[in-house]
Amino acid sequence: MTRRIIIFDTTLRDGEQSPGMSMTREEKLRVAHGLDAMGVDVIEAGFAMASDGDFEAVHAIASEIKHAVVCSLARAKRADIERAGEAIKPAKRGRIHTFISTSDIHLEHQFRLSKDEVLTIITDMVKLARRYTDDVEWSAMDATRSDMEFLCRAVEAAIAAGATTINLPDTVGYGLPGDIAHMFTTVRNSVPNADKAIFSFHGQNDLGLATANSLAAVLAGAGQIECTINGIGERAGNTALEEVVMALNVRARDFDVQTGIKTEHIMNLSRLVQQITGQNVQVNKAIVGANAFAHESGIHQDGMLKHRGTYEIMTPESVGLTKSNLVMGKHSGRHAFKDKLKDLGIALGDNALEDAFTRFKALADKKKEIFDEDILTLIDPAGHQARLKFVALSVACGSQGPQTASLTMDIDGTTRSITQEGNGPVDATFRAIRALVPEHASAHLLLYQVQAVTRGTDAQAEVIVRLEHEGRQVTGRDADVDTLVASARAYIHALNRLESFTQRTHLLEAG
Repeated sequence: MTRRIIIFDTTLRDGEQSPGMSMTREEKLRVAHGLDAMGVDVIEAGFAMASDGDFEAVHAIASEIKHAVVCSLARAKRADIERAGEAIKPAKRGRIHTFISTSDIHLEHQFRLSKDEVLTIITDMVKLARRYTDDVEWSAMDATRSDMEFLCRAVEAAIAAGATTINLPDTVGYGLPGDIAHMFTTVRNSVPNADKAIFSFHGQNDLGLATANSLAAVLAGAGQIECTINGIGERAGNTALEEVVMALNVRARDFDVQTGIKTEHIMNLSRLVQQITGQNVQVNKAIVGANAFAHESGIHQDGMLKHRGTYEIMTPESVGLTKSNLVMGKHSGRHAFKDKLKDLGIALGDNALEDAFTRFKALADKKKEIFDEDILTLIDPAGHQARLKFVALSVACGSQGPQTASLTMDIDGTTRSITQEGNGPVDATFRAIRALVPEHASAHLLLYQVQAVTRGTDAQAEVIVRLEHEGRQVTGRDADVDTLVASARAYIHALNRLESFTQRTHLLEAG
């Protein structure tokens, strides 16, 4: 039978330990509910002893989560384990995860304990944890740098004391896949009571091998993988949940295992964690990066248009995206350009197509990103008269609040004004624009970017606003010494380009 791999998510504990990624109780709850809906088996909700806030977050998650096991980390100390036991008390299924080092370097320089003392601590603390729950996980911190004989003695003691899960972590990201496979094979074959526990692997990514090491652990018999959304965590991060889960899915025949993860939730969870932590993933991040399903090379685009499987080993839909993205740029070929025109509802004869493609290539050499409205301008360079014009803006803001924006616009030759409140002056300004132009209120703001054009406090601010509507993206730009004025003009510029884009498309389709 296909073996079931338990997915243990530690985004809310180890992930949150990454500098600058602390989360509030409410933010942790949002992520926890998302993880539960996605099918994560175990949610490590925090380190209850770390602070009152962490205790409250673990307790709240334990009270609300319906399906996943809710776990709290605890050092091998009585106070930690008692605190963890209280925190997980409301959970339908609760786990205490306790740990102590087994490597010589840690025992000598950090803990200053003998090996016999460590074995006694393991036995006593695992037994104490079992008073609170029958689901106890024990971790051998720095297992990959531990003496193998002592590691086996420690694992045997933990299982004998009642540990139901044994974690052999690569705490400092030192191990290679061969090391991990050897460690799991040796321990599982050498410890006499190994069959009474599930073996787990927790990989750090210091050498960029966390996912590879996790997969090696699965092949060597590990039944649980510990990971985080987007791979966040201390130093270089942890095993990325999305990477190991999709590797097991895509290469299912090689692993003959399965997880309970609903993979179509991956992108939503990735974006939620990025939003809450304020840390975006790099564009070429596996599975969830902006370029993971984007293709610009002409050869790749040609293959994709003929059969998606030529350059994609998984579908974007399988991780929660709607489609692949053929990025138009200087590497794009005629086939992709013609397909983009077809997508825009434009059909050209051979000569006109060749002329438009030549102008497209010339523009692509000058511009990093080519958007749909750029292509429409190439086809219909006459343009479209802007119907939305900025007239005046007055903003009231400051610590006392509320923040308001009074905006005047010229719309189809008629002057209209409105005042709106918002969560800050920029939000108030954009709310005012949407109120005056309600037909475009559903356009989604993808990017709001401000940068100084020159140095000094009187520098001009250049603002970029990118909007998305019905799968199309448009970009507006403006610069002014007043950032809010530049913001309003950039937003209105984007709306005019959206109108221009829509009207040109309709005219070309009709023609």
